[in-house]
This record gives sequence, C-alpha cells and structure tokens, in this order.
Amino acid sequence: MIKLMADSTCDLSKDIVEKYDIGIAPLRINIGEKTYKDKIDISADDFFKILPDLKELPTTSMPSPEDYLDIIYKSIEEGYTEFLCICMSSGTSGSYQSAVLAKDYFYESNPGSDIKIHVVDSLSMSHGSGWLILKSARLLEEGYTFEELIEFNENHRTRVKHFLCVDDLNNLIKSGRLTNASAFIGKLLKVKPIMSMKKGKGAIVAKARGTSRALKYYVHEFKSRYQEDLSDFIIIGYSSNIAIANRLKKLIKEETDFKGDIYIMQMGVAVGTHVGLGGISMFFLEKEALKDGLIKNEMKHLLRKDY
Repeated sequence: MIKLMADSTCDLSKDIVEKYDIGIAPLRINIGEKTYKDKIDISADDFFKILPDLKELPTTSMPSPEDYLDIIYKSIEEGYTEFLCICMSSGTSGSYQSAVLAKDYFYESNPGSDIKIHVVDSLSMSHGSGWLILKSARLLEEGYTFEELIEFNENHRTRVKHFLCVDDLNNLIKSGRLTNASAFIGKLLKVKPIMSMKKGKGAIVAKARGTSRALKYYVHEFKSRYQEDLSDFIIIGYSSNIAIANRLKKLIKEETDFKGDIYIMQMGVAVGTHVGLGGISMFFLEKEALKDGLIKNEMKHLLRKDY
C-alpha cells in the first residue's frame, strides 16, 4: 500500500487529510515563550485572532526527522510499504531536508528493508505542495503505481502555478520568504503586489490596484495558463477572510469554462505567520513552466486598465 505524507504547510483541509489518510508532520510555531504544533495545539482561526496584537512576529521551525519517522513506523504497522512524501520548497523551509534525513536514518537502521520511501521537493509553498498531494491521491484512486506517482510529481512540480497577494508584505520580507529583489520592489510599490514562485522562493510578478483587480488578474492568467487535461481542480487559499475566497470562486465560475472542482481551504498557522491577515491565493497546473516577472507583466498589460 502507498502512504502519502507531507509537512503541515500543505494546508490541506481536515476532511481531505482524513479521506486519503495523509500523514502530516507538523511545523512548530514559536509565539513568545510558547511553542505550538501547527494545526494540533493551535488552530488557524485562533491564531489570526491574536496576530494583530502580537508585539513580535512569531517564528516557525521545521518538523524534526523523528516526526516523519513516527508516521513511517506507525504506517508500516498498518500495512503500508511505499511512502511518497511531498514537502514545502527547500528554498523556503528545512522541511524537505528533514524528511530526507528521516529517509536516510530509516534505511541505516533497517538495512535490506523492502520499504520504499521517496521525498519530493515540491518547490512550492502552502497549497502548492497541497495541490501535488491531492492530485497524487486522486491518481492513486485511478490506479497509479508508486513509480508512476513519483514520475508525475518530479515532472510536474515546476508547473504548479501559484498566485498570492497579501495586505502587508512585512511578514514575508522579515521571514525571508521573498527574494531580495522582490522585497526591494515590494517596498517601492504603492499597490497590491501579486506573488508567485521563482526557483523555489516567492517573487513579485505583478501588481494590482486593490483586491478586486488582483482577483481579476488571477482569473485572466488562469484562462490562458491552465492545463485542461491535468488541472482538474483548483485550490483557493485564504488566511483570515473567507469572503474573498468565495468571491474568487464565483469569478472563476462566471468568467471561465473550467468544469473541475474548486476547493477553498484556509492557510495554516505556519504559513499564516508569514502571509499575515488578508492573504488570498490560487493554485493550479499550468500548461508549461512559463516565464513570469513584474516587468514582463507590466509590458503585457500596459494597454489594459483592468489591474
């Protein structure tokens, strides 16, 4: 049997995690002198309620190798023999390295074992890795083998498209989740920046005058980018305001011919620490790993007044 695993930044909803029996290794969130396990000791809703009153930005730490090993050993007892672990980008977190250490330790401690373990660096943040995990779960239902799942993830991970806009870039800049160039640009912009992933780290790729225009940008780009035969679902992520997520879902239904599932899922505490209040994101599989960038998009939309 094949076991899917991830770190808690995948931000998949509880019902999805339970439906597909996905093993989750939690990140830790350090708030003052207290440490919490993501989604275990503190919920996203509770976190976002206290976030505005915190004097210092909380910090996060990766799951330990033992967190992954606990899932592996428990799952072996349940009959699982193959493990596919999909982690947050190694460019933004040590979760991937920790999972690789767990894999290496397992084989050192169990020489000759028939257990198969493969760890994927998703090159994604939040529901980006979550998209790959959910897609893997669906493909598993279709009868994909362990080797076929590995091939799909390694071949398509660079094509999981992210869009994220936030009310305030300070958290992302302070935590190092933006590239240096994007952090500099972000400080200069007086409009809402739209971010994506570049080489495993967040980067500003466009700007919009307000949330409504940002959502229109998401939908416009989606229509020209998405891979119809493989992108059979979209994940919309939000930090503290589900109403914005519902607006985006409505816009997609009204302005595109997309017929697949549209999931709305809240960002967890670990991701929310860096995104802050008002974050809204969208994830899907694009046709190819298209080049993206602020200058390119400014030229592209020079004559457009939508954004």
